[in-house]
Amino acid sequence: MQQVSDHIIPNTATTAPTIQSGQNNLFPVFLKLEELHVLLVGAGKVGLEKLQALLANSPSTRISIVATIVSEEVKQLAESHPSVNIETRAFRAEDLHGKEIAVIAVNDREVSGYITQLAKKERILVNVADTPEQCDFYLGSIVQKGQLKIAISTNGQSPTVAKRIKEVLNDALPSELNDVINNLHKIRNKLNGNFNDKVKKFKLTYKEFG
Repeated sequence: MQQVSDHIIPNTATTAPTIQSGQNNLFPVFLKLEELHVLLVGAGKVGLEKLQALLANSPSTRISIVATIVSEEVKQLAESHPSVNIETRAFRAEDLHGKEIAVIAVNDREVSGYITQLAKKERILVNVADTPEQCDFYLGSIVQKGQLKIAISTNGQSPTVAKRIKEVLNDALPSELNDVINNLHKIRNKLNGNFNDKVKKFKLTYKEFG
């Protein structure tokens, strides 16, 4: 059980939000996570999954891990990422200071609810493992082919379905897509340059004869 130091945990019962049938109202964004500071509370099996997801997408993200027990897998992964720091102790409220995102992966609903309340007061975005109603955002399944990245969400309803769709897309999308994207980027830059030059020439001509 995850412990919280020097605090009394209040009753944090919450009511799950009403979700319209067939409607996903989440707004999809892609964060520059390496410019933010993430707090991960918990370093067991679920904490490892969260850490792997964060680092797989943004390897240089600054992540502070706080947990009373840290698995060997988490330690090994952290050792290969200098931006990850581990403190083996109970959570403290001041751990939230200076963080923009908090990921809570503890096997205790009261503790996770308490940390969530503190984080929201600090206006920190929160993801709580296996508790969709407390989450501000979800860690979706990701398909990546070089520069192409596709995030899949089921609005927290079925991670299994999201993972299955990820597998299908990974198999269906060719790895050559990245070459296509890079070539199109070069063509776009070339066309943009030519267009800008034409605009400049037009303005000079207009000044001379206008």
